[in-house]
Amino acid sequence: MIRFARLPLLLALATLAPLHAQDAPARPSASASSAPRPWESLDPAQQDVLAPLREEWNAMPPRKQAHMLRRAEHWVTLPPDRREEIRQRIARWQKMTPEERQRARDNMHKFHRLPPQQRERLHEAYERFQHMPPDQRERLLRQWRSQTIEQRLRGLDRPSPPPPPPGPPAPPHH
Repeated sequence: MIRFARLPLLLALATLAPLHAQDAPARPSASASSAPRPWESLDPAQQDVLAPLREEWNAMPPRKQAHMLRRAEHWVTLPPDRREEIRQRIARWQKMTPEERQRARDNMHKFHRLPPQQRERLHEAYERFQHMPPDQRERLLRQWRSQTIEQRLRGLDRPSPPPPPPGPPAPPHH
């Protein structure tokens, strides 16, 4: 059960890796050293963020401890809404079957191999989809699922419609 209890933290911290890549060098306390950091040497804030790892912390290699400390340091700098977004992603991940998780990993690898312009287009389409009303998203998903692969690919080549204006729709004119 410990392994599943730490999954949300590990996923959250792994999610932050790209965001942290350009940050300033880590403080000496989080740098990779040859000496392990005993759990008791962590400050209360670090222990709080890393609590799911408590049972295995002292057995971790120093390099992994340093990595997790860097992720934890970054986690506390995130705004609450970003933390909540990550928690929701983790909750969805935990509900996935191993096959769904592997498919998600494969899709992410494919996405990162796309040319930057195509990645940007897909990201924009995803953002538009996320801002659609739930009933419109469900209709679009049903339509997508009913299409053949060829139809789906043809649809990707078409320019996307502009996003709907914010606010409620204007009443019809008679």
